[in-house]
Amino acid sequence: METPEDRFFRELGGACAETRQAFARHVGMSSPRLQLLMRLWRNGETSHSDLRQGLSLDGASVTRLIKEFEAEGLVSRRIDPADNRYTLASLTSTGERAAADLERSHQAYQVRLLDGISAHEREIVLRALERLRANMARIDPVG
Repeated sequence: METPEDRFFRELGGACAETRQAFARHVGMSSPRLQLLMRLWRNGETSHSDLRQGLSLDGASVTRLIKEFEAEGLVSRRIDPADNRYTLASLTSTGERAAADLERSHQAYQVRLLDGISAHEREIVLRALERLRANMARIDPVG
């Protein structure tokens, strides 16, 4: 039999997983493509290695995505002049515009997702999530 705690964590996990994928589906782009493009937009020129670590993707996936974006004119690559073992990726001006458009769309999408949820209800959820994270840190301080 499902306990109230089981239901809480099932619903929380489901909502988080669905929310992560919802915008990518909305714009018709895979989540890894969307995350990589936005990471470059926010962080500027970034090494493939840093993208791999930051996005939890394998090196082959990062290289494939970067090459796809390069073919679409959204990304350019160059060898790191400080260490030629690394490749750096950055958005082209076309990529910058595409990412800025995605950011605006994302902001509007978030507003739609929160439709009908009052500021007070949002604050309650935020406080509960903060308490949950504090409890995790207290229970598993190295986690």
